[in-house]
Amino acid sequence: MKLLVRNLDRSTTEKELGELFQKFGAVQYCTITMDPTSGLSKGFGFVEMPRVGDAKAAVKNLNDS
Repeated sequence: MKLLVRNLDRSTTEKELGELFQKFGAVQYCTITMDPTSGLSKGFGFVEMPRVGDAKAAVKNLNDS
C-alpha cells in the first residue's frame, strides 16, 4: 500500500522516515520529494508497505504526530 506522508519537517531524511514506519511492519521503499531548484525537501514523501494491515496500523498510530 502506497502512503502519502505530508507535513514533514524539512530536515527529515528518508532513513528517518523509513525507520519510523518500520515500527509497524516491512517498508518496501520510502522517498521524500525534493525541490529540484533548491535541493531542499518539499515537506512530503511516500512510503510503500507491502502489507495493507501494517500500513493501516502505521496510519492510525502516526496520524497527527
